[in-house]
Amino acid sequence: MNFKRNIIVTGGAGFIGSHVVRLFVRKYPDYRIINVDKLTYAGNLANLADIEACPNYFFVKADIVDFDRMLALMQEYSVDGVIHLAAESHVDRSIKDPFTFARTNVMGTLSLLQAAKVHWESSPAKYEDKLFYHISTDEVYGALELTRPEGDADGRGPYGEEFFVETTKYNPHSPYSASKASSDHFVRAFHDTYGMPTIVTNCSNNYGPYQFPEKLIPLFINNIRHRRPLPVYGRGENVRDWLYVEDHARAIDTIFHRGKVAETYNIGGFNEWKNIDIVKVLIRTVDRLLGNPEGASLDLITYVTDRAGHDMRYAIDSRKLQRELGWEPSLQFEEGIEKTVSWYLDNQEWLDNITSGAYENYYNDMYANR
Repeated sequence: MNFKRNIIVTGGAGFIGSHVVRLFVRKYPDYRIINVDKLTYAGNLANLADIEACPNYFFVKADIVDFDRMLALMQEYSVDGVIHLAAESHVDRSIKDPFTFARTNVMGTLSLLQAAKVHWESSPAKYEDKLFYHISTDEVYGALELTRPEGDADGRGPYGEEFFVETTKYNPHSPYSASKASSDHFVRAFHDTYGMPTIVTNCSNNYGPYQFPEKLIPLFINNIRHRRPLPVYGRGENVRDWLYVEDHARAIDTIFHRGKVAETYNIGGFNEWKNIDIVKVLIRTVDRLLGNPEGASLDLITYVTDRAGHDMRYAIDSRKLQRELGWEPSLQFEEGIEKTVSWYLDNQEWLDNITSGAYENYYNDMYANR
């Protein structure tokens, strides 16, 4: 079969990546989608069981740091597009093991860039109709001040006057965000130096189905289900901007096809929440769906020692993306949380399978003595 496009999606078995792969495989049957994933702890092929038999879907187990393998894949599949999501992404893990984050996020990105450069420059068309699309995080921008700690009259955000825009200077604070900032710079450098068509997007916190339960929302859903403590850093006052993962996948689709080369786009939901307020929404929703009395799990909230260098507030301004490409989020947070909680409760086998063994050891290491 002759395919119109041949696109590598790195990290396609992970949380955001699996949603992107599913969207592209289903929406573009004339595209060959090559999912390249190392299948580390957060990569799970069960995330894609519903599309694994599709004729335009291909999976390759490989490490993006392996330049020779990446170049061979580019050549074997005549790759003309890369959507790069593979990354170590959990701040707590980066604090414990920064080397792994530098290896994957910096050297892995550089390996992919160089493989794409060698492959594309050796073709007759060179960089024509090619694209290297790098997905990054709002954490590279640093932190915003909590100048409106009480929010609006209803207690909701925004919790400050400033927002991250595409021209905000980088100021990463954690090993994770430092590694992502470095990878962003390499992507832009390959455009500026070699003329490679690149795009970078920076997104706020994602939530939704298939997220590994080291992140706040699935972790707490699982803990409420099992009556385990809900470890809240500090006093829970830190603010994050939240986006439903399927909305992020739609944004990636829009930007891949219509975004302007060498541009940066911020992706966010104008949806700021304090961590403690999210916890309370989760408790209310999970208890209701489990048939528990209202507030039955409030006693599980356990305040723990704050994360080292914990940024106080992130808030994305995504008006450029809305204005130039017409994208906007489809769900309000409460709707998205309802769908998310329902999915995890309806897919308890998926959750149980990945929260056994090594996960238990990790969980105890992270939270037992805080």
